Amino acid sequence: MELTNTLRVDVFPDAAALTRGAAEAVVRAAARACRLRGRFIWCVCGGQTPRALYELLATDAFAKRIDWTRTELCFGDERCVTPDDPSSNYRMVWQALVRHVALAPSQVHRIEAERAPLVAADAYETQLKQLLGVSASGFPSRHFDLVLLGLGDDGHTASLFPGSLDEPGRWVSARPGQPFWRITLTPGVLNASQATLFLVSGAQKAAQLARVLCAPADLVGVPAQRIAPAGTLTWLADRAAAARLDPDALERSAIRLTETAR
Repeated sequence: MELTNTLRVDVFPDAAALTRGAAEAVVRAAARACRLRGRFIWCVCGGQTPRALYELLATDAFAKRIDWTRTELCFGDERCVTPDDPSSNYRMVWQALVRHVALAPSQVHRIEAERAPLVAADAYETQLKQLLGVSASGFPSRHFDLVLLGLGDDGHTASLFPGSLDEPGRWVSARPGQPFWRITLTPGVLNASQATLFLVSGAQKAAQLARVLCAPADLVGVPAQRIAPAGTLTWLADRAAAARLDPDALERSAIRLTETAR
């Protein structure tokens, strides 16, 4: 597995502690970005574990600690449904977070996934290029300040599924699937990040988490291994999800493992 500048695993006692730890990490990333670069560009994801995080961030205890007027919200992937569909990542993030905080519509950069998949992918790629700028290499000239990702039971992340191949030069890709097509950021853009957080909760994720972090690289079979950002990469897991991690294998890969008491 390709190493980043910093790669670590933080293990929390339970899902609630994991959510609090993630919320604190978002607050720190937002404060640092606003201090150093004037705004906080955050790429969010769907899923039940992130939803709990968004709901916590929407509470007074956390919402007042983030300068939402200087926050730009992007999406790592989306199902090809309308924005009011129950399967929509945008709908979930809007319900859990956006409607409760001071985010103007112009600061929420949703994927218009109700359009034809290829059209939606091209349109979102254009939108991201306007927001981040394009470097001489063809990838973002300004990195995301924070990318939030989850881990599927099959090792996928965003909408990068086992067996899928990267598309060199693309920022955003349309991927066929059942029952929906998907729109996803590609690894080259997801890796343009100052900090990346994976949130992993539950015993059903334990085997895949161990496979991603402890097994030999299999970038086609385990797409989450393609995430190797320019900045820091931190896996936040509860104890159930981390149950099958091999400390010796982590040490051999120079991955720092820490356990929090609460």
